Amino acid sequence: MLEMTYSQAINAALREEMRRDGTVYILGEDVGVFGGCFGVTVGLIDEFGAQRVMDTPISETAIMGSAVGAAAAGLRPVPEIMFVDFMAVCLDEFFNQAAKMRYMFGGKARVPVTLRTVCGAGVGAAAQHSQSLEAWFTHMPGVKVVMPSTPADAKGLLAASIRDDNPVIFIEHKVLYGLSGPVPEGEYTIPLGKADIKRPGGDVTVVATSMMLHKALAAAQTLAGEGIEAEVIDPRTLSPLDKDTILESVAKTGRLVVVHEAVKTGGFGGEIAAIVAEEGFDYLDAPIKRVGAPFTPVPFSPPLEAAYIPDENKIIAAVKELL
Repeated sequence: MLEMTYSQAINAALREEMRRDGTVYILGEDVGVFGGCFGVTVGLIDEFGAQRVMDTPISETAIMGSAVGAAAAGLRPVPEIMFVDFMAVCLDEFFNQAAKMRYMFGGKARVPVTLRTVCGAGVGAAAQHSQSLEAWFTHMPGVKVVMPSTPADAKGLLAASIRDDNPVIFIEHKVLYGLSGPVPEGEYTIPLGKADIKRPGGDVTVVATSMMLHKALAAAQTLAGEGIEAEVIDPRTLSPLDKDTILESVAKTGRLVVVHEAVKTGGFGGEIAAIVAEEGFDYLDAPIKRVGAPFTPVPFSPPLEAAYIPDENKIIAAVKELL
């Protein structure tokens, strides 16, 4: 095992996939010489040159449109949209074209594009650069949605995403870029649609995504000191969702808390809760609880931003309400 940050693990996956497959290339704003807004693509232009690590004009719709066209023509582009908040200006290319081509052409067209983008609050970037919008994309048939929470998962899931023949949106959390952890050496992939039980437990199931996984694990550690064992599940891929792992856990614990940083209203936690209510209602010994952000834009004020982001105390409180 190697020790890498989340950012270094993503960079390693990009480098390995570009070495393995000459059709893989990167494009986006400042991804070349500058190495990306968060430094994730640093050094790649030195090895692969400007034709495979392409700096683009500040035009998200041009980035996405060219990537979708190139993917349909046989390449495997990895565009970077600097913040997920900017996706609204290139959604047509993504969900009206990339997501639908394979269906509309009877499987004859493939669109192997892996869109990397960045979500999340916690760095004082305010309302237009801090949102968590993953639920938007899970509502699009034809698009796979990936949210890694650890360096090892980020590397394996990104490699699997790039090799997938379908459009994938790969959502990275900006606060996780500096997180270090063990990463297997060499090439490997993690199947899309397979959840991971990050901590076993028998009293309550906690499903947490992206940065919230780490808040959930911290909460589980505190609860264990009080004799409450929480099973913490990271879905890793929201679409397709590994509902079997979640249902099997709820069948064991009888209780479910879903945690995400996105606003609670319309968040993906509602989908998980609905699946368990429809397919695992008899397993439940208590109502399902959701922990999410309040229904308001992300505040710029540091104290307000801290209050906005779900934390360990809110997760602990939700668990205790079920026991």
